[in-house]
Amino acid sequence: MNKLTACPLDCYDACSVVYGEGKLKGDPEHPYTNGYLCPHLNHFWKQERITQPRLHGKPVTMEEALAHLQTLVRDGLDGNGVLHYRGSGNFGLMQAVTDHFFASVGATLTEGSLCDGAGEAGVVEGRGANRVLPPEQIEKSEVVVVWGRNIPVTNSHLLPMLKGKKLIVIDPVRTALAERADLHIQLKPMGDLFFAMLLARFIVIEGMHDEAYLEEHGEEYEDFYELTQTVRIKAVLEMIGLSLGDIGDVLAAFQEKRVVILTGVGVQKYRIGADVVRAIDAIGVLLGLFGKEGCGVGYLGSSASGIDSPFAKARRFEPKATAAFSDYDTVFVQGANPAAQMPDTNRVEDALAKAGHVVYFGLYENETSALAELVIPAKTFLEKNDVRTSYGHNALLPMPACESGGMGIGEYDLSRYLCEAFGVPIQSEEAYLEHFRSSGEAQGGKTVVKGREALPYAEGFETDDGMFAFLEEYDFDFEMHSDYFLITPKSPHSLNSQFSRETHVHMHPECGFAEGVLLRVLSETGEVTLPLRHDDRLRHDCVLIYSGTPGVNRLTPSLLSYEGKNACYQANKVKVEVC
Repeated sequence: MNKLTACPLDCYDACSVVYGEGKLKGDPEHPYTNGYLCPHLNHFWKQERITQPRLHGKPVTMEEALAHLQTLVRDGLDGNGVLHYRGSGNFGLMQAVTDHFFASVGATLTEGSLCDGAGEAGVVEGRGANRVLPPEQIEKSEVVVVWGRNIPVTNSHLLPMLKGKKLIVIDPVRTALAERADLHIQLKPMGDLFFAMLLARFIVIEGMHDEAYLEEHGEEYEDFYELTQTVRIKAVLEMIGLSLGDIGDVLAAFQEKRVVILTGVGVQKYRIGADVVRAIDAIGVLLGLFGKEGCGVGYLGSSASGIDSPFAKARRFEPKATAAFSDYDTVFVQGANPAAQMPDTNRVEDALAKAGHVVYFGLYENETSALAELVIPAKTFLEKNDVRTSYGHNALLPMPACESGGMGIGEYDLSRYLCEAFGVPIQSEEAYLEHFRSSGEAQGGKTVVKGREALPYAEGFETDDGMFAFLEEYDFDFEMHSDYFLITPKSPHSLNSQFSRETHVHMHPECGFAEGVLLRVLSETGEVTLPLRHDDRLRHDCVLIYSGTPGVNRLTPSLLSYEGKNACYQANKVKVEVC
């Protein structure tokens, strides 16, 4: 018998899934999934699971593992504290039930993001709230600008909605999407802020700005226009590798058209990431794109919008990107692989080694499970009950248990065990699930989160005065000329450190190094040695190492974005030499 569930992976698409006879298939009835799944979920069974709890490298029973976990938590609370480090390996809402326990007993949780926090901060500062741009509005557009986002890799179910539209791709890499685009702007990494400001400046110079809209929703645009005049046109265009013609080509595509700008996380992997996204949003405001059919600017919308959490809230937090593991007696890692995915791996490994005790709770073996004293296997999304939302659309998707499995424990059952051991009140699993389900309502043949708008910002922005808050100043101190830019995009074969991870460094064939040679890539924080693969899609001044490649984060710094407490994966330049 087939059952309907949803993909748990951290992705815009949040696919509806049909499960039956041990197979996963796309739900043909769901308007976003349209009957097909991405390669990650199609290969879900190929990654070997952790099958038994482990203590000090030796197999133990689940009862023994939970008893030891209870001891570690109790000792940590009585000593230097407990850190709960939870990732997004599973995007179900019930994954946060562990937060309820740890917050209730006074543990420290994490805040900020490894992925999108700087951009989120920029969106909220400008618009007042980060709303999802529904795919239905993208489908109604005439021109789509994809800026720092590789849709075939990160958002493949959106591709059918781009057919028949004028497509502009702004990206340092000539991706497959860029190759099929009407226009590809291959700017230097870190050039996004200046390019956005120059586009905004020329929108006003050419009289393309919507004065009536700005009077109602962006009255301080003239101050922002003055700020854009501090950007020296000729010098900056040369610095970011573009020309006046590139600006003219983009503006020509905007003329009297329904335009959507889709911004990805690639533009905000820097300390000034919030400013970049806010400047791109400003283009949409100047053109009057917000709140109009077939128009808008979309980032990763807030998946938590419209969802009230029933779980206890923590009082103490560590930034997720720079968590100081060594300060704690007990570190509980859930659905994450910080030893590979956090920036500055050398520092992270040292901090984990100096922590009192490390517990890993997840599905798969990885760099963090190898360092952990206690390893507890989790259940897959098919073996437990959950509900999920999305940052790419407004659907609320059920995730009922589809099969029974005895090799792991679910987040709710683990939390209930700990809550009972420590005297923390906890509701039934069904009560929490019903709470989340009650956040949805039927709409157009699907269930969506209540209160989410089909046309966001139609009534204006959600700032205190209802006006868009334009960028007032910027601080740019990145070295644009020496060494190579490091870019770390998502791989088509892996999702961070899950699935089939990449193993190469990529450079343009004219880099001066032979294909296949072992290269040592060095930054201020560390080095990694990888074989070279030539890629003529890259700029000559770029080194590409996909996210999830073992060792890549030895090159990335322990820095937080100026706003949003986000990781800054592309804030280091790198040198390259033959081993």
